[in-house]
Formats: sequence, structure tokens, C-alpha cells
Amino acid sequence: MNTRILPIAFAMMYAAAASSAATPAVTSTSADHTLRVLIAEEWSDRMRADPLYATQAGVREYDDRLPSVTPADLARQDAQNQVFARRLAAIDRKALTPANRSNYDIFNFVIHHRVALDPYQEWRIPLTADEGFHIEVMRMAAGIAMTTPRDYENYIARLKGIPAYFEQQQANMRVGLKTGFTLPAVILPGIIKIIEGQQYTSPEQTPFYEPFTHMPDAIPSARRAELTAAGLAAIRDAAIPAYQHLLTFFVDEYQPHARQTLGAGDLPQGQAYYAALVRFFTNLDVTPAEVHELGLKEVARIGSEMDAVMRQTGFKGDFPAFLQFLRTDPQFYALTPEELLKDASFIAKQIDGLLPGYFGKLPRMTYSVQPVPAELAPNYTGGRYNPPPIGGLTGGEFWVNTYALDKRPLYSLTSLALHEAVPGHHLQGSLARELDDVPPFRRDFYSHAFGEGWGLYSEKLGEEMGMYKTPYDHFGRLSYEMWRACRLVVDTGMHSMGWTREQAQQYLAEHTALSMQEVRTETDRYIAWPGQALAYKMGELKILELRARAKAALGDRFDVRTFHDAVLDNGSVPLPVLERQIDDYIAANKAPSTATPAKR
Repeated sequence: MNTRILPIAFAMMYAAAASSAATPAVTSTSADHTLRVLIAEEWSDRMRADPLYATQAGVREYDDRLPSVTPADLARQDAQNQVFARRLAAIDRKALTPANRSNYDIFNFVIHHRVALDPYQEWRIPLTADEGFHIEVMRMAAGIAMTTPRDYENYIARLKGIPAYFEQQQANMRVGLKTGFTLPAVILPGIIKIIEGQQYTSPEQTPFYEPFTHMPDAIPSARRAELTAAGLAAIRDAAIPAYQHLLTFFVDEYQPHARQTLGAGDLPQGQAYYAALVRFFTNLDVTPAEVHELGLKEVARIGSEMDAVMRQTGFKGDFPAFLQFLRTDPQFYALTPEELLKDASFIAKQIDGLLPGYFGKLPRMTYSVQPVPAELAPNYTGGRYNPPPIGGLTGGEFWVNTYALDKRPLYSLTSLALHEAVPGHHLQGSLARELDDVPPFRRDFYSHAFGEGWGLYSEKLGEEMGMYKTPYDHFGRLSYEMWRACRLVVDTGMHSMGWTREQAQQYLAEHTALSMQEVRTETDRYIAWPGQALAYKMGELKILELRARAKAALGDRFDVRTFHDAVLDNGSVPLPVLERQIDDYIAANKAPSTATPAKR
């Protein structure tokens, strides 16, 4: 899923396990009002602090500015986090209505992890291997409705603000250089390749110019000409030079002085930092060692299933030879980008037609199949979901990477579509966007363990839907599941157990059918984004556990459609909240003589 850096920060900004000593407890019937006020204040504060995110969230008051990430602003936000935490801790959860208990629990999760992670000053590394402020800024107008001269004036103001914003980010990265909190030098060539792809010689070549190519006819032609000229000047004089300076910074300053170590555990306070990330991304109180051990068990289990499916294909060699066959035989690869995109589109539409048999409620929002933007593709994953801006002009986008076609196997395309489009990220995220009577933050909140767990669960659901037509398709699904199990092993291995990059790549290559291109880009993704890779398998296992619990408790009364609706009804939620949600669903659907009202 295309979780841009600001939404990532947004998700990590919430929760509240902080002392309430400075704030008197709120225990009266005013608890609901107090919570609503607190959530509204935090939302307003975040919109001011993150104007780019505000635009994506449909709040257009700050469209003329970019975020400010100066030390003073960051310190203010840290202090405000503590205030929000104390105020939240003072609210008596038991005094809330059931709906507000859910709001409390989700908001509490966010504030708690924000407070827990603030001390590590993650702003010193404001990008990952394939995401970051430089990518978000270049795509900041994608799908955004611009209908008035003021909209274009605001956009031009943002273009002019890019140099100052980039300089702030580079200043923060220089702090990282001084304190040893940097990305590892070994993965920087891939990031630099993306920034090289963002270098342009003329404004018209850039993605920034696109909004000026379809200005509304309602704007007088003379005014359109003025705005276009101002936009071209801003791109030429501000945006293009900012990206040139960013490339120079990375090549001449950041790369030569970045750390030579690899794992998050090697950073200052690294072991404690990684342990906090593990808790955040898994939503569970688990240690890296426990996650690593679980990963080894899952790898062994899935490996046995892969051996059985390999035999079904009639292949006569051993497992390594089969992987080599899958990676090299032309029958498994598209010849053109258009062929790959058409295959992905056909698979996605087939799934669309099956959804009513597995879901009682479907979203209104549509989606399309698009190639990964060319400047991102060389260092990007095989595909991703890009959610639309709220109130924008486009639907969701299922991105498919058409770079290096001989590394994009067709036998994995069904799993990719199930995960990224439907019933995975598009369906789940769109239903969340359509929630009624919830605070605005709930509609775009993203629990990685829930969201990525649901995506992986959706891949497995494809078996019930009959989407895997051949043994090779089944092997592709198992390879994708094995890939997520391997993540538990290699992420904890690199970030807490001293594994090398080469060890991680070898482990992925030996256990999955991923191409070596994907093995490299995926390993670098885990290095740059410690802990996030754990969310997929941990979330899927919890959803499968809850489905088994519901089926055992309900017997003949179990309906997969109502179960899926119960999972998705409240949008993205932390796993402990999901567990309570499904327990309530079970209680409500038991036979009348055995049903017990749930107290939450």
C-alpha cells in the first residue's frame, strides 16, 4: 500500500500511556464531550502542522503551504503530544458510550506510540527506500481538484516553497549525520537513482506541470495564461533547482558520511528503538526474538506446502532448480508493459465480480490499474495501492511495476491484485473512507498490522474465491505468503540479531520465488523501514485466528460475508480492538439462548 511518509507519521502520532498527574480525572457524563473536543483539537493541530496531509484529507485551508519541520516546530509538536497524552489519560473510558470507547481506543493507540517514538527523533531520517518527502511533494497535486484561480495560486505558492522545505529536511538529515542516525550507506545508491529520475530540464517535463494542462474553462483565458506563466516560472526557478540541490546533497554530503552499519539496532539507542517499532507495527506486546521464532515456524510450514504444489506441476528437479525455472522461463513473464497491465486489469475485474459472495457491504469508490511512475520504478516494489485524495478527481490506483518485465512473474499477479486492489487495500480503505458518524481521523487511520494483515488474508481468500487457476498460480500465492513469513525472520535478523544484507537476500532467494530484482529492492525496503515488514504476517495470523474462533463459536450460524463485514465495519483498527470487535460479533450472532451481551 502506498503509505506516504506523512500518513505514516500520522499513524505513529497516536496513543496515550502517559501519566495523568498534571490533569484532573474526567469521570462525569461529560467524558464523551471531553473526548470529542480533544480529538477535534488534535485533528486541527495536525492539519496545521501537515498541510500536504491536510489536502489529501480534504481540508483545503492550508493549500498554499508545505509543512515546517524546523527544530522549533518539531519541539512544539513533541510537547503537544505529551499534552494530548495526559488529557486522554484523564478521561474515564468506562464513562464513554460504546461508540466513543472505540474512538478512545484507536486514538489511544496512536497517541501512545507517538509518545513512545518521539524520543528517537525519527525526523532525522525523513524517507525510506522508495518513499519520502521528495516523492510526496512531486505527487502533491495528483488527483487534487483545482477549479478556481485561488486553487492555482495556492499550488504555485507551494511550488515556490519547495526549496525552503527541502532545506529544512536536509538540515534535519545533517543532524542525523552528526548523531549517527542515518540510513545505511549500502542502500543509498537505490535512493539516489530515484532522485536522479526526478531531475528535469524543463518545467513541462515535470509532474508539477500537469495541473496546468487542463485548467477549467470557467477561468478566463487571460487569467489561465497568467497562472500558467507563474506556474512555469515557479517550477523552473524553485522546484527544479530544489531537486538538483537534493541530488547534490545526497551524492556529495549524505552518502559519503552515512553509517556503514545496517540494522536499526546499531543506531543510537537502537535496540530500544527497534523494540518500540516492533510493538507499533505488530500492535502486540512481543519481542524481536519472539517474532523471529514465529517466522521460522511459519517458513517451515509454508515450505512443506510449496513442495507439495511443486510436485503437482510435474517438475522433476529439486526446489532450488524449480525456483530457477520460475525465474528464467519466458512463459511466466509479459513481453510488454501493456500486456502486464492488461493481465492485472483482467484479474482485478474477475475479482470484482466475485465480491458480493464474500461481502455484504461494498465501497462506492472505484479504482484503476496504473503503472508505477517511471521515476520510482527501478527501486520500487512489484506493486502497491495508492489511495485517492478525499474529495479529489480520481479513484484509487492499483500500481503495477512494469520496470524490468523479466522480473515481474505472472504467476504472482493474482496474489498482487487480491492484496493491493480487491478485496485488499482498495476495498478495506474505501470502506473506511465511507464511515459515518466517526471523527475525521478514523477515515484515514492506518494500523499497519490490520491493513497489511488484511491484504495478506485477502491473498489467501483468493483460494476460496477460485482465483488461482493453475498450480503455478497456487505456488505464486504460497511464495507470497512465504515472502511475508520470511520478513519476520529477516527484519528481526537484520535489525536485532546482526544479520548482513547478503544474509537477508540469500534467505529470501532460497525460500521464495521472488526475482533477484525484487529480493534486492525488498531487502533494502526492510533496511530503510525497520519493523514495518512484520505487520503483514502478524496481522494475517490474528485475522485467521479470529475467523477460526468465530466459526467454532457460531457453527452453522457462521456466515463469511457477515464476518468480513464485522472485520471491516469500523475501518482500520489496532489488533486488540479488532479482537474485541469480533468477540462482540460472535456474541451478537449466537443462538438467542446462548448469546451473552458483551461489555466493552
